[in-house]
Amino acid sequence: MNANSILVIVSQTRRLLTNFLSFFQLFAFSTEARLSMQVVPRSFLMASSSNSNSYRELEDGDDGEEDDRQSLLLLSWNSTTIHLAEFATLPFLFLQLPQIILNARNLIAGNYEALSAVQWMGQLTSLLGNLSLLSYFAGRRERGAMAVQAVGVLTTLVVLIQLGIAGAMPSLALAGTVIAVAFGLLLNLLNYLLLLREWLWKIWEAVISVGGATVLLQVMWSTFEPHIPHTILPAVITGIATLTLVAMDAIGFLPQKWSDFLVALSAWTATLLFMWTPVAQMFQNFIDPENIKGLSPLTILLAMIGNGLLVPRALFTRDLMWFTGAAWGTLFQGWGLLLTLWIARALSGTVFGTVTGLLTTWLAGYVMQKDSTAYALKCSLCPLLELCLGKRMPI
Repeated sequence: MNANSILVIVSQTRRLLTNFLSFFQLFAFSTEARLSMQVVPRSFLMASSSNSNSYRELEDGDDGEEDDRQSLLLLSWNSTTIHLAEFATLPFLFLQLPQIILNARNLIAGNYEALSAVQWMGQLTSLLGNLSLLSYFAGRRERGAMAVQAVGVLTTLVVLIQLGIAGAMPSLALAGTVIAVAFGLLLNLLNYLLLLREWLWKIWEAVISVGGATVLLQVMWSTFEPHIPHTILPAVITGIATLTLVAMDAIGFLPQKWSDFLVALSAWTATLLFMWTPVAQMFQNFIDPENIKGLSPLTILLAMIGNGLLVPRALFTRDLMWFTGAAWGTLFQGWGLLLTLWIARALSGTVFGTVTGLLTTWLAGYVMQKDSTAYALKCSLCPLLELCLGKRMPI
């Protein structure tokens, strides 16, 4: 394959990514306007219900004006968190761009061996996680979170295509991945537009549930190899168990509690998979300190910023799974890995101290304070209590 062919492939892939995101954004906004289905979080519904202590029916005029002011604060914070989640797309987009550009340069130069350093299995695992979370957020109509996951899917797919061109990924695996991604993106788009049959969506949820649970346990086991024996037993056992639950749910033999658990399984496994990434990296840093030299502080910082921008929306919607993943990505995948770099003297104390101060101000001084004010709560820790307990706190 000559250099001109590679340039054409890279150009067409970039154009496909741009066109898809524009197409998705157009339909997302048009559907929202047409159906008036802007996300209303569970906590907002609880706050607005007749049994809520926050929005009592008051006869006094002054109290009524105060109630209206509180409603405006809540709506304003709702809008702000939506925009922050949408802005999170940018840092996540730049996470893969350096790798994509480097791969393109190596392909043009004919240096195919350089691409073998990128593990296609790890990239494929990341893509599966993004696809699972995309399905979860599509069901919740969270446009910003959907955009983040869609960017993750498409940019990772570009990397896998580059690996396939270099022969660093089996052609059959690449073809199957491309088909699965195309099918998954189409189903998620149709589901977001309320144009998908429920039975077809249930099949898709079952597929990603089984796949996510199978991959998660195997990846966790593989992290500690060769310190533990190599085996695919964790994947086999988890796959069979999840498939059994799916089959029992399909024929109606599964209790409602387990059925609800199965619905959230794919999202939780994807979240745990991403949560495991910094744990695996910290473990590698501990047993092999020289490995730290290969880490990019900028990449870690971008991951921290992207997850940090998702925290306000996850907290506002009182989504425990989303908040767990976003907070973990901010504190461990971001700040935690920067801490290991600082301990190894691969990062200056000034930079680490500045990042720590800004992160503390963002989470404790802005996000928690704004959320507690919007919900008229007594303290800045009350939003976390509501999130964990799943019920409104008294004002």
